Amino acid sequence: MKTKLFYLVFIFCIGVYGQNKQVLYDFAGLPQTLLLNPGLETNYKYHIGVPMLSGFSSEIGSTGFTVSDLFAADNRDITDKVTAVLANISTSDFLSINAKIDVINIGYRLDDKTYLSGGFYNEVDGIGYLPKDGITLINEGNAAYLNKSFSASQILYKLDYLGVIHAGITRKIDDNLTLGGRFKIYSSSLNVESTNNTGTFTSNLGNNNIYVHYLENIDINFRTSGLIKDNEYINDASTYIGNTFFGGNMGVGLDFGLSYNFSPQLQFSASLLDIGFINHTKNIKNTITKGSFTFEGIAFDYDTNNTNYWQNLNDAFEEQLPTEENQDSYISWRPAKFNAAIKYSFGEKRSKYCYDDTYKDFFTDAFGAQLYSVFRPLSQQFAFTGFYEKSFSNKLHAKLTYTVDDFSYSNIGFGISTQIWKINFYGLVDNITELSDISSANNVSLQFGFNLLFN
Repeated sequence: MKTKLFYLVFIFCIGVYGQNKQVLYDFAGLPQTLLLNPGLETNYKYHIGVPMLSGFSSEIGSTGFTVSDLFAADNRDITDKVTAVLANISTSDFLSINAKIDVINIGYRLDDKTYLSGGFYNEVDGIGYLPKDGITLINEGNAAYLNKSFSASQILYKLDYLGVIHAGITRKIDDNLTLGGRFKIYSSSLNVESTNNTGTFTSNLGNNNIYVHYLENIDINFRTSGLIKDNEYINDASTYIGNTFFGGNMGVGLDFGLSYNFSPQLQFSASLLDIGFINHTKNIKNTITKGSFTFEGIAFDYDTNNTNYWQNLNDAFEEQLPTEENQDSYISWRPAKFNAAIKYSFGEKRSKYCYDDTYKDFFTDAFGAQLYSVFRPLSQQFAFTGFYEKSFSNKLHAKLTYTVDDFSYSNIGFGISTQIWKINFYGLVDNITELSDISSANNVSLQFGFNLLFN
């Protein structure tokens, strides 16, 4: 089952990727931008997101290889393709997943300076680093790698499915500074993770047999919550969905954000998101393997009183490399994210109607740069984006981005937001140059949503 679960996570991670929403960040005053920075200024009395449709995002991606590298119809054997991929990847390559859907998203202006927002969303988030040593060992065996130590520390992954109830406040301090914060309650439906593993597997030429194999200082853990109940795997999808709302494994988190106008045309903004944790206490199963074991084959000595060689080997293995299972609670930390952006507005100056029956000046064009970072188990990941925004009217806006990150050095994104009467629609797409051949792209994303905005 552990093997099946590993491949399930592996395939799922190939299918969906997403964390950095650089096209959406601070775009067209959309309510969803408050989830990326609660300190961004808004100019409406209240908003109501269309249930289940106010915010949806999904992406595909991987570093080190693409789907076509493994599954292209080029008459090459799959073993040769895997070998070629293994030659190119490193232990820092990863598969990452983040998909989110807004179930409820609402906001209300308390007074001229204060805007309240809140809601509930479901999120899948995870990362799996490519265990190059393990994949090489499974694919090619150990005969060609004598005296090489295969490291267990490369087994490093984490996957969460959770629901998030959130409430935020955006406060305009003065004409230049706006601050914001958001409180979150996490309800984890599923957590699967393995981190901080140690140990090596080494094969050498033996004295009593052809090879001698060493499992040294092994300390491997697999932790799960929400996956197993009463020693049976939970197979009902509705149970996982239901557990995202006060399902038992609870946690809390905070978001912080600000925006500051140096002038009517120059703005700086920044946010720190998901500073929080989840305490896993329900439906826990932890598996820990710890110890060392040396194996030099089986000596088939003639002994009429003892012919159970394989059982003897198994007993020795379990004695020297025991596996323990427990239901101890544990804490997992959310992947904290950081955004910072500088934007300069220019072009034609226009006015738009605001919530307080006044008109606010804005410029039709803007350009700037954004830095994004997410804290991950192995290392911190970064993305840098340059962008250009264009307002064709008070109700029609577009944004063009160019992003450099772990997945690509040439990711071009595009977004559009429009409003008809009170109905707002936005659609965003990333890596548009690769849409004609998605299987060869390192990542492609799609985001869209519907809101009702009331001035």
